[in-house]
Amino acid sequence: MRRRDLALAAVAALTTTVLPGTAAWSADAYPNKPLRLIVGFAPGGGADSLTRIIAEGLSKQLGQQVIVENRPGADGVLAAQATSSAKPDGYTLLMGTNTAMVAAPTLRPTSPYDPFKAFTPISSAGQFSMFLVVPSSLPVKSVNELLAMVAAKPGAYNSASSNSASELAMLQLLGERKVVNARYKGDMQAMTDLLGGQIHMMFTTGTLAPGFVKEGRIRALVTLLPQRSGLLPDVPTGGELGLGKLTITPWAGFFGPPGLPQAITDRLSQELQNTLKRPDVHAQLVQQGFEGYGMSPAKFTEFFRTQYDAFGATVREHNVKFE
Repeated sequence: MRRRDLALAAVAALTTTVLPGTAAWSADAYPNKPLRLIVGFAPGGGADSLTRIIAEGLSKQLGQQVIVENRPGADGVLAAQATSSAKPDGYTLLMGTNTAMVAAPTLRPTSPYDPFKAFTPISSAGQFSMFLVVPSSLPVKSVNELLAMVAAKPGAYNSASSNSASELAMLQLLGERKVVNARYKGDMQAMTDLLGGQIHMMFTTGTLAPGFVKEGRIRALVTLLPQRSGLLPDVPTGGELGLGKLTITPWAGFFGPPGLPQAITDRLSQELQNTLKRPDVHAQLVQQGFEGYGMSPAKFTEFFRTQYDAFGATVREHNVKFE
């Protein structure tokens, strides 16, 4: 009996040994307390709303409360930095968007962090619906007609942008064709001028475009989503139109601090993917103009890198300067 007891003790010791530099973690024990999900925008905005929808669903999946913490400022950079410096134990997560994760590192003269070293990619959350729209008074009904019109009169038309993704997507679309871009602080301000005829084209969100399209006040020509949106199913994708260079898209995803153990990363990724498949979560996200879907950590890292490269290449090609 003594030999048997010693053998069992040795097995138990092996199963609980923690290698140097790793965190002790048990699939059965995690999570055993509330999680903190940081979002870099103020309460009530689009990013905050979808974060709270997903947090509620994830709470049900994990059986633990997921508390949303707002850290607005610097286009999401402050929230990203707070996450990057947190303990890598799976209890502090970031809802990161393209603004903080790829735009800030590529557009700023000095990057606030290396996004591939300062975080652990966990899963995508999905993509914001975004459509290229023109006022109904503009005599074009397709992207090709719009591009031909712009090419015929360089500098005679205006575009609007309210964020880096919309501005860089427009630059990708136009190529060498010249328009005058006006930067706005918000989509609604830009839409007001587009409806008034001062602006001729813009990429706008799925929360704003559908209502005006259905009223016949604007026309949507293409979506930046990889598939057609249920909000405006008649609007084609860039792929359908052969716009291969149109690779910029606004997205969101989940990140942890650097050094997050693989077991925790994989568990969270799977739970997030399951959360995004929940009918109640999916329906609410669609109402927010957001196409929710998850990815494995490896797939999300690949997507993340692709978007980082696309932003950087467009910035360099067009010599974009942001203050």
